[in-house]
Amino acid sequence: GLELSVNNHNADFSLLTSPGPPVSLSCLVQNSSEAEELLWYRGDGQVDLKDGNKVNISNICISPVTESDNGVTFTCKLARDKSVQVSVILDVQFPPHLSGEESLHIEEEKDVTLSCNTKSNPQAHTAWYKNNTILTLQQDRYQLHQTSEVSQLSIKQVQMSDNGTYTCVATSLFGERRKDFHLIVEDKKPVFPMEAVIAAAVVVSLTILFGIVAQKDKICKV
Repeated sequence: GLELSVNNHNADFSLLTSPGPPVSLSCLVQNSSEAEELLWYRGDGQVDLKDGNKVNISNICISPVTESDNGVTFTCKLARDKSVQVSVILDVQFPPHLSGEESLHIEEEKDVTLSCNTKSNPQAHTAWYKNNTILTLQQDRYQLHQTSEVSQLSIKQVQMSDNGTYTCVATSLFGERRKDFHLIVEDKKPVFPMEAVIAAAVVVSLTILFGIVAQKDKICKV
């Protein structure tokens, strides 16, 4: 019976590619002697096609391919029966481009989080080093949170001994990427005794007030 093919695939498939070079997709009607109109969709949105690019064969070009195209589905459908369709998912592979705030100043005994953006495809394996020594994260003060796009190293109640250079190392099929984060621990600032100052101000104010009242009584008696 009538069916469609995209780049010679009669069923849904994944297309491996990389950022930069354009990708061409060609949809062809098979087993039909009549003129059949074709539709293209990017995700849920319909692609605008020129009149000469709709009947029996239809081509689209993604140019340039970017990292944001990874996982995007392009679907060719038969206009009169949209159940007849073939989809292609773009598998855009790219290395991690590490980023994040490079220098952090933190007061002693406060918490801090170092965030290393590690988005890549396929997902990279991430490890953290301090002064070129790998962190085992066995201490309760150290916590590691990993998602597909970011690796976060959290340190609770920072101490002076936490001063140093922390390195985020991401390893993928494309090799290794590294980024340094400089943690600068500063002396704990003395807490301003606001309550004591307010109390002292109240005492002084009352003393002045009582002095004025007492002076007033003295003047009145004279």
